Amino acid sequence: MRVLTIALFLFLGVYATAQTKTTYTYSIKGKDTLKLDVYTPENIKAGDKLPTLLWMHGGGFSVGSRDFKDDAELCQYAAQHGYIGISISYRLLRKGTKTGFGCDCTKEDKLEVFKQAAIDYLDAAAFVVSNSNQLHVDTKLLIAGGSSAGAEGTLNAVFMKEHFADNLEKYKQVQFAGMFSCAGAIVNAEYITKENAIPSVFYHGTEDNLVPFASAPHHFCDPEKPGYLFLDGAKVIVDKLEDFETSYYFNIVKGGKHEISRIPYEELDKVFNFFQRTMINDEVIQTTIIKTKS
Repeated sequence: MRVLTIALFLFLGVYATAQTKTTYTYSIKGKDTLKLDVYTPENIKAGDKLPTLLWMHGGGFSVGSRDFKDDAELCQYAAQHGYIGISISYRLLRKGTKTGFGCDCTKEDKLEVFKQAAIDYLDAAAFVVSNSNQLHVDTKLLIAGGSSAGAEGTLNAVFMKEHFADNLEKYKQVQFAGMFSCAGAIVNAEYITKENAIPSVFYHGTEDNLVPFASAPHHFCDPEKPGYLFLDGAKVIVDKLEDFETSYYFNIVKGGKHEISRIPYEELDKVFNFFQRTMINDEVIQTTIIKTKS
């Protein structure tokens, strides 16, 4: 294992350089042309296939874009460190609506948004897998990731595919090897099983006022509100992973609110090191880091 680790560091070091960006259309749905930006190490060789981060931006399903500065820089970082970084667009179904995605948005509408976001994400993943040779993607080392709404979309796509997807056959070749969630939650953590549990990184604040840290109503809506819907946050998900002896890297910020959905650039070396050790080297690591909001 020591030799493998050293060899891997040397391999990834080859790609620690500039990257190129190429944009593809992965689906057209009504008036929405859904695209993804692929960031690739500039000196990659024909036939090379690399671990890949497939990223979904945040924005409450109403704002944001795949090429927003923060999301683009994350994917650039990935490409500079031996990965393919891919940032996707998806349907912003709450854009321009009167109720937004808060407590006045009905539970039924919220569940439909979660479903369609998960399907958009799975469609992007299916496109990446189908074109893996051209994109230099190692389909066995695909990391799902997102922040805020994007984290909700990816968590539901990864762990609740059987619930949300209408056509499972379409995604039979899609397999995820890792998860990277910044202030995300899942509709029902009971869908996480020993069979679908994967090494995961979580960042979440204990006082998140939009996406629950543990199990609580989305946006902490009162029971009489139309948008009263319970979600399971990072704490509940990590408890499941611990029970299944699955690797996790859990970053808790005591007193932190939804600002913890930001991409933790200052700790990306630790995030990617975790994926290297767990996805590629098959180590089992269960780490919880507790900080206090400054």
